[in-house]
Amino acid sequence: MAFSFDLLFFSVCSVVFPLALLKWFYAASKPQKKLPPSPPKLPIIGNIHQLGLLPHRSLQSLSRKYGPLMLLHFGSKPVLVASSADAASQIMKTHDLVFSNRPKSSVKDRLFYGSKDVVFTPYGDYWRQAKSICVLHLLSNKRVQSYQHVREEETSLMIQKISQMCSSSPVNLTEIFVTLTNDIICRVALGRKYSEEEKGRKIMENLRVFVELMGVFDVGDYIPWLSWVNRFNGLDLKVEKFVKLIDEFLEGVIEEHINKRKGEAESDHSVEARCLDFVDILIEVNKERTIGFAFGRDDMKAIILVN
Repeated sequence: MAFSFDLLFFSVCSVVFPLALLKWFYAASKPQKKLPPSPPKLPIIGNIHQLGLLPHRSLQSLSRKYGPLMLLHFGSKPVLVASSADAASQIMKTHDLVFSNRPKSSVKDRLFYGSKDVVFTPYGDYWRQAKSICVLHLLSNKRVQSYQHVREEETSLMIQKISQMCSSSPVNLTEIFVTLTNDIICRVALGRKYSEEEKGRKIMENLRVFVELMGVFDVGDYIPWLSWVNRFNGLDLKVEKFVKLIDEFLEGVIEEHINKRKGEAESDHSVEARCLDFVDILIEVNKERTIGFAFGRDDMKAIILVN
């Protein structure tokens, strides 16, 4: 039995050792790239353990030691950290094409209909077209100014609400400002606010979940062979449930706008006579088909979510 074990051990070593040696020689023969300073990393997790509970402060502390441009490793993913205005300018302006692509994220991919938004979609023709829609149609200076009355109306309502509440009890300003922000965004993007309805409050709660999921730590993004963990910690189920809820909501909003536009056409009321929200504008873009690529429902939903 001992002989058999020794023979097996020798056989394994005779295969593994030459392969390891070949890999070392191959790595040594390649020209070494000049990389930014980097703190020591651990196997498998890299520098993740150095982030702590307050990543922004941990990164600031590391940058003081390793400089304004440093290389970290989050699992198997190299991450370049710029912590000065000059370094950020080099990345965003001088070498923008080199850094223009987006890291792949399984959670964001599911949240944004296969990354069909303008933030997480890979750099390429679709990204350029989606960016063009946002810059020229949704967020142009003229369009932003057209929503000034929405901002003024909602701010005025907020001040009235605070005045009424101050006379009776302490006021939770955090909750009020969150509601103000959501009401303005909903009126601009979706055409009406939802905070005053029971159904709308559930929608606002779903949007809070959406924000949480945007910042969730997905171990599979950094250590791919551990992606199965999400099936056991509940993340996959949570994302699946949320995507279904938000998709049903957005589908209803789009159908509501389409029916409203049909009613206006039948009654000879021009759509342009009222202030268009984002959904109206995206329906127009979809209808005109002049942007150079197929722009469908999922594309509309993804861009609505990211804006």
